[in-house]
Amino acid sequence: MRCPFCGEDNNKVIDSRPADDNATIRRRRQCDACNKRFTTYEKIESLPLVVIKKDNIREPYDRGKIEKGIFRACHKRPISVENISKLVDSIETAIFNLEEKEIRSSTIGEIVMDKLKDFDDVAYVRFASVYREFKDVNTFMDELKSILKTETSTKK
Repeated sequence: MRCPFCGEDNNKVIDSRPADDNATIRRRRQCDACNKRFTTYEKIESLPLVVIKKDNIREPYDRGKIEKGIFRACHKRPISVENISKLVDSIETAIFNLEEKEIRSSTIGEIVMDKLKDFDDVAYVRFASVYREFKDVNTFMDELKSILKTETSTKK
């Protein structure tokens, strides 16, 4: 493990503890050369997952694409990076719990939407507008009415 500050590869682990529901180990390290500290995460390597896109092209699963979409949906929302990271972890767990070697991008999109709906209404609508390719204001309004209808029925 190279130090992100000076590039040296000699460092020591100062502290280790479980993170993310015991699925990851968080390690605090200190560089032997510059004495700066940094954090690394160790995660079990899962089986490779292939995503089947709309046009049937297959590509390797990329967590970064989900993160980017969630960050875009949560832009200027009062949501911490830590909470977004936990959300992405829960989405990823749901995806891998399907225990499939190949998964359709539409399945991933529905999982993301399902998790976002409970996470933040505005982020959900933003993501849905792109994912479902809303063509006009009426489609957008239908989705908003659906959210409002769900909220009022759960409050009763």
